[in-house]
Amino acid sequence: MEMQEVNLADFAAAHADGVTVVDVREPFEYVEGHVPGARSVPLGQLAAVVGELAAVVGELPRSRPVYVICAGGGRSLSAAQFLARAGIDARSVAGGTGGWARSGRAVVTGADA
Repeated sequence: MEMQEVNLADFAAAHADGVTVVDVREPFEYVEGHVPGARSVPLGQLAAVVGELAAVVGELPRSRPVYVICAGGGRSLSAAQFLARAGIDARSVAGGTGGWARSGRAVVTGADA
């Protein structure tokens, strides 16, 4: 499976439909502000989560896209490539959480998705 990169407008449309969003930033970054509904799975923990489809995120869906986001797009590209190799339809969000916030879209603070 091949990883895709999506722009913020396409991500916003998908987000409005309730897609799975995985935030691969470090916990302190996530707490400072994240996309509503995004689940925190730091990049360093992603392999363990995928390896056992662990309860950190619940089962990552294999039948629909998973949107991966970070601060600006670098870490999410790596994570989405990893997920794609694991058979997951992964899409990296170009511009990341920073771009999301700069575009005037809402962010949530705290540890809850």
